[in-house]
Amino acid sequence: MTVSTKPLSNRIAIVFDFDDTLVPDTVDALLESLGIDALEFRQEKIRPLIDKGWDKILARFYALIEESKRQGNKITQEYIANFGQELAPFDGVNKMFDHLQQCAHELNPKVEVEFYLITCGMVEIARHNCIAPNFKAMWGCEFSYDDRNGIEFLKKIVTHTEKTRYLFQIAKGFDDYQDDGKTFVYRDLPPEELHIPLTQVIYVGDGESDIPCFSLMNQEQGTAIALYKDSTPEEWGRELKMTQSQRVANLAPVDYSENSELMQSLTLAVEGLCKRIALQQLSVGE
Repeated sequence: MTVSTKPLSNRIAIVFDFDDTLVPDTVDALLESLGIDALEFRQEKIRPLIDKGWDKILARFYALIEESKRQGNKITQEYIANFGQELAPFDGVNKMFDHLQQCAHELNPKVEVEFYLITCGMVEIARHNCIAPNFKAMWGCEFSYDDRNGIEFLKKIVTHTEKTRYLFQIAKGFDDYQDDGKTFVYRDLPPEELHIPLTQVIYVGDGESDIPCFSLMNQEQGTAIALYKDSTPEEWGRELKMTQSQRVANLAPVDYSENSELMQSLTLAVEGLCKRIALQQLSVGE
């Protein structure tokens, strides 16, 4: 008798949003570094554009670019790099990566844990942050610079729904995305060729931009963990108008301390996947 088992992958992907998930909101923090009140800027510069029908992400970056020009091209590539280096992650984030790696290794030495970052914010800030070396890949919005090295326009934008594209990219192991018909990220791959099945992906995010990823995790039986910071869980859910298809495995406060609910959630998610992989290894005689 032939026994059919699921294709085996010894990898787990833990995918994070950036702003308000691992670090404070980068646009607000960048504005404050320029001596600008972030709340007033949102109300007076960004909100009027959104009210005129602008996409929220484009409105935010257009207003930021205009402010940089008003200040004599204050925001340069070097300014962003320095800002990223100085931006402090939330307490406990730096220790989290090793903790989860160690947790997986103790349960199943054959399991590899890979970390990824997908943001609708400024990925260039993330790339210069102290936590950047922990990530196998990062994707997000990127600037084009003028001849004085000031921010001029967006050369790459990652929208809320486009975040899911990078989850497929992680699953299929594409190092880069080229829409050339050959490596198109949504094309089917045989299950045995997947780098990491979406069932072995843990996605962590805090808000509206993460809802499409929460939905995909539900659809593909991955794990979604949502975070809240300045509200109660009930207020967070009402504000985002979450539906049944967008439900998450847990909703936890943004707190990466050792015994926090969030770290317990991440640890349990990793442990569960390690045990599932061990069961699959038994079935194929590894």
